[in-house]
Amino acid sequence: MSEEPEKNTLLLVDDAPANIQVANAILKDDYRVRIATSGAKALELVKASPAPDLILLDVEMPEMDGYEVCRRLKADSETRDIPVIFLTGKTEAEDETKGFGVGAVDYIHKPFSPSVVKARVQTHLALRETREQLAHRLAVIESELEMARAIQLSILPREIPRIQGLEIAARYLPMTSVAGDFYDFLSMDDRRVGALVADVSGHGVPAALVASMLKIALAAQAPHASDPARVLAGLNQALCGKFEKHFVTAAYAFVDTEAGTLDYAGAGHPPIIHFDARASGARAVQQNGLFLGMFPHAKYASTRLSIGAGDCCALYTDGVSEARDPTHEEFGIERLQALLAASSDLTCDALADGVLGAVRTWTGRGSAEGQDDDITVVMLRAS
Repeated sequence: MSEEPEKNTLLLVDDAPANIQVANAILKDDYRVRIATSGAKALELVKASPAPDLILLDVEMPEMDGYEVCRRLKADSETRDIPVIFLTGKTEAEDETKGFGVGAVDYIHKPFSPSVVKARVQTHLALRETREQLAHRLAVIESELEMARAIQLSILPREIPRIQGLEIAARYLPMTSVAGDFYDFLSMDDRRVGALVADVSGHGVPAALVASMLKIALAAQAPHASDPARVLAGLNQALCGKFEKHFVTAAYAFVDTEAGTLDYAGAGHPPIIHFDARASGARAVQQNGLFLGMFPHAKYASTRLSIGAGDCCALYTDGVSEARDPTHEEFGIERLQALLAASSDLTCDALADGVLGAVRTWTGRGSAEGQDDDITVVMLRAS
């Protein structure tokens, strides 16, 4: 024999015995009714176990009226989520507005109509249950997102490669818990290293799942890490057919400090910025093929830059170049060029932090105010 569901608990607060008698008669068969005849007693009984699922609260009571009782309930973290329905003989809009202002969810007017009392109590109990279910689901989602964030961070490099004659700095700022940006390195020896920066279209979990594929796909390109065009072609082949609604833009640079060269190739990605210390100027270098993951037969080509002591190169995602100020103007490539040219004497870490600081200043947002896109910067500086 199945057990009957446990009844909800109601707290009925009214200083008039006749009102208590009528309301209790309407509700006692369907609910466990707890009764208080004053505001002070209501604040005491609300702490008793089990806590009430809903409070029916008279507005006009001596010493402490219903408005004050409601204010105190809503100020207490233990009771603020219990819905309060005011019981009143007043019908003026101003009175009802005041009640909603202190946190009531509804009104029941005197004299009581049994059908109205039952309907409104049932409605707000159902709404509370729905809110609790949604809150639980949200908590589960947030917990899962935090786990996804931890997993995603684990696929990023744990440490920056140590390369003779080269400083490297990386910054990774996801817009949400998980991101579609990715960066990683392929080290051949202590003089040669490849750096990849990639950006998956879209945001959130779907983009993050695609980004996680890049870790394994890039590792498979290690045998030909010195050939950027071949690395991007290999990544494209690995990603094609794996998803339908996303694509990946990417930039890959291979630095050989002994030869003094940087080979670069892109796939639908913003250009690399190269500061040439000898020319005391910065320029954008574009060498783009099609973005990754959509066209199996896409071709890629690379270009070679000479790099010497003091030269800087910036790989980044469009969260930098497309960051908008309050008037919706983009930060742009030229500002990034000017920033590198003006800050070329800084360390690589300071340069990377300078880029992030400039973007925050441009958008007018602090680090805690959120972003419109994921941001990744990898800075390379020959020493």
